[in-house]
Amino acid sequence: MWRHIAANFLTLLIVILIAAAAAVAWAKHQYYAPGPSAAAQCVRVAPGASLATVSDQLVAQGVVSNGYIFRAGTDYLGKARGLKYGSHLVPPHSTMEEVVELLSAGGASTCGVELILRVGVRENTLILRDLDPQTGAMAEQAKYNPASETAPERIAQAEKAADSRLRITVAEGVTSWQIVEALKQAPFMSGNVAKVPAEGSLAPDTYDIQQGADRAVLLAEMERRQSETLSRAWENRAPDLPYKNPQEALIMASIIEKETGIPTERGVVASVFVNRMQRGMRLETDPTVIYGITKGEGVLDRGLRGSELRRRTPYNTYQIAGLPPTPIANPGRAAIEAAMNPDDTEFVFFVADGSGGHAFARTLQEHNQNVARWRVIERERGEALRPVQGD
Repeated sequence: MWRHIAANFLTLLIVILIAAAAAVAWAKHQYYAPGPSAAAQCVRVAPGASLATVSDQLVAQGVVSNGYIFRAGTDYLGKARGLKYGSHLVPPHSTMEEVVELLSAGGASTCGVELILRVGVRENTLILRDLDPQTGAMAEQAKYNPASETAPERIAQAEKAADSRLRITVAEGVTSWQIVEALKQAPFMSGNVAKVPAEGSLAPDTYDIQQGADRAVLLAEMERRQSETLSRAWENRAPDLPYKNPQEALIMASIIEKETGIPTERGVVASVFVNRMQRGMRLETDPTVIYGITKGEGVLDRGLRGSELRRRTPYNTYQIAGLPPTPIANPGRAAIEAAMNPDDTEFVFFVADGSGGHAFARTLQEHNQNVARWRVIERERGEALRPVQGD
């Protein structure tokens, strides 16, 4: 009898073990199998959310098929306490293993609401971007100018949301005064700025910040990045440049930045100014004269007057020799590198060519021909004739 009972128990145990092994195999297959979601999903993990809460959310969104298997697998991998709060973009048909990796990766949010303050030369724009459920990609949803417009309701809500990704993007060629004024308009920042940083000392770049970030702290980070870029470029500069120190190179970079926005032209424009300095010629560049008028506080929405070109000021490079006393804007990395490693040319003149770029010349005769062509274009467009280098 006891032998019969033992045999039955052993049989039952074997059946249980086989069933358990089959269940484990099935669960493992489910964990590593493609998920049910046919579209990308933005999964927002709240600060302090438990694994159970997150797994229930994933099931509700259709990202995973079974919350228990997700929790068990996550716990087995030792990542149950490693989930990072924020918004995470989960690609279509992601496995549970891939979902765990995404949610525990950390770093900046990869989806969800983004607020981007774009600091531009002419205006600033606050842009809201969010996940497009149709494409699974981030897309612009709303925008406004914080200096002159009222924030749309969606942006006003995002400005206060704890999980919004906040970024400041500074364009090349913006002045320090313009950057400070733009940061004052950012409703999600705090703190006062006691003094406008030195012109040219702030790095045009994109900066991720947190809600309530201090403006002065961000400006200090901009200064750190620009100093690092300038130092590295100075160490790798070409020989025989007409700069006494990195500051003079930074001044040149700011002029290059304001003279052209075409990447392939920066090195050529740099060569023109370097050639002119090495030959003892004046730089004769309009942006320096304009800076002498505006002091970097705004844009001069008109052409330069003859009287302004004749007036001797520290920034009027038609009247003074060499560089102006300070940069005239905050140059980007490419302009700084162009100033340190200009193209090897014999050009000493350039003028607009009507296509957004410039026509370069080695001699005054060539330059006058280019100027004549530009004058025809100006007349055809009905634009006022403006002074140009070499006129």
